Amino acid sequence: MAFDLPYPDLTAERLGNTDTPGVWLFDSGKPGPAVMLTALTHGNELCGAWALKDLLAAGVRPQRGRLIVVFANLDAYDRFDPAHHDASRFVEQDMNRVWDRDVLAQPVNGEQRRAQALLPWVEQADWLLDLHSMHEKGEPLLLTGVLPRNIELARQLGAPEYVIVDAGHKDGVRMRDFGRFGDPDASDALALLIECGYHGDLQSHRVGLDMVARFLVASGCVSADALPADWRLPDPVKQTVLQVTDAVVAPSMDVTFTQPWQGLECLESVGTPIATMDGRTVGTPYANCSLIMPSLRQLKPGVTVVRLARTI
Repeated sequence: MAFDLPYPDLTAERLGNTDTPGVWLFDSGKPGPAVMLTALTHGNELCGAWALKDLLAAGVRPQRGRLIVVFANLDAYDRFDPAHHDASRFVEQDMNRVWDRDVLAQPVNGEQRRAQALLPWVEQADWLLDLHSMHEKGEPLLLTGVLPRNIELARQLGAPEYVIVDAGHKDGVRMRDFGRFGDPDASDALALLIECGYHGDLQSHRVGLDMVARFLVASGCVSADALPADWRLPDPVKQTVLQVTDAVVAPSMDVTFTQPWQGLECLESVGTPIATMDGRTVGTPYANCSLIMPSLRQLKPGVTVVRLARTI
């Protein structure tokens, strides 16, 4: 697939204005939540970097609370090659699987050390929007986790069209699920992860800006009239909320899909073949089963290759 989204020059943005490279802090001096926007959790997901670069260039400042802007995995970003963009997803370990206190207490690789450096910022954040993009072409997806407060926030934002209620990954904890963000009793801690579309699509940049604008306004950190009007995209006619029920995890490298799934297919019949794994056919466990983010581009044992969901 063509990679049309340009590589952003982050020479200025990576300096930050704090003691942590790539981290910017703006304080309104007025009561309000600490809102954290993160990009480049994966080094090949450029749409979020563009959105946050635009945010800084526009001089957006919080009117209430604090705004934390983070360019996360800069080492992976530095390795980016549009012809082999998957190779710059991370350097040693997926940075969105390391958010465990025991892991970060004794980091053993670059991603863990970078996450350790970002930890104080994550811990002080009340609202988190983590900007991502996808291996394959597909509609934007807003991932909420399983906590009702995040599902309600997704509905409040009104976009994108598809909201995914998911429990995370077996191979590690995401930033969005770390600490208070994964605590059912921490009602003031809200976190969402937006998959803006395919990594190389120009539209993924627009989706990132739209979600940044909606999130800042919903938090009360910035008013709508303080943001460029062209950042907002039209509201979808409706939102569809899909509850992930199963994750299809690769047992080995012997995995193939039965069709070139694009994602969001709704398979009407129980037992519809989805993939073969080690010679075994994997089928849908229930009727009207939707496929979420099918991809073999990062295939290795233990990686989720597709999630299965039902409409709620």
